[in-house]
Amino acid sequence: MSITAEKRALRTQLRTRLEGMSPKEREQSDNALFERFAALPAVRNSERLLLFWGIPGREPDTSRLLRTLWSLGKETALPRMLPDHGMEFRLYAPDRPLVRTGLGIWEPGEDSPAVSKDWGQVILVPGAAFDRAGFRLGFGGGYYDRWLPGSAGLRVGLCREIVFQERLPREAHDCRVDVVVTEKGEAGSLPLLP
Repeated sequence: MSITAEKRALRTQLRTRLEGMSPKEREQSDNALFERFAALPAVRNSERLLLFWGIPGREPDTSRLLRTLWSLGKETALPRMLPDHGMEFRLYAPDRPLVRTGLGIWEPGEDSPAVSKDWGQVILVPGAAFDRAGFRLGFGGGYYDRWLPGSAGLRVGLCREIVFQERLPREAHDCRVDVVVTEKGEAGSLPLLP
């Protein structure tokens, strides 16, 4: 089986696991993930964060996290998809409406100011799953694997324990994160918390 086919099969398997979570389990998981993310020294000390708007059922509900960080006075930006699998980040403000894409993802409109690639001090990277070494299994579009090279911020992945992997299938273009935050701790370049 090719690595591409292996990744596709793993995405299907992980989606089934996530679909088995109750709304209460999702909320408890999100609460723990966001608490651990907010406790990271890099997050506490940062003024500018690049985040993403979570896809319901597949990712944590980061809309809650965005509002919390905004209330703490932190500037945030969200990705906007571009043609040919390109991506840029634009400033997020709760009073500025988001636009829903054909993929069901909410993103800033063209009226939101764009930010440079080195703007974010922390980059929250989405993924279907992450492994102990910080590698991620994306959703197959390659947007972040194209965008991440050359970015300057600390790369962080949020990963529910039920989809955390010891080792994911990897290809040369796959980018890793610096820290993976789960409900129970951190893995990656930082030590695993008890």
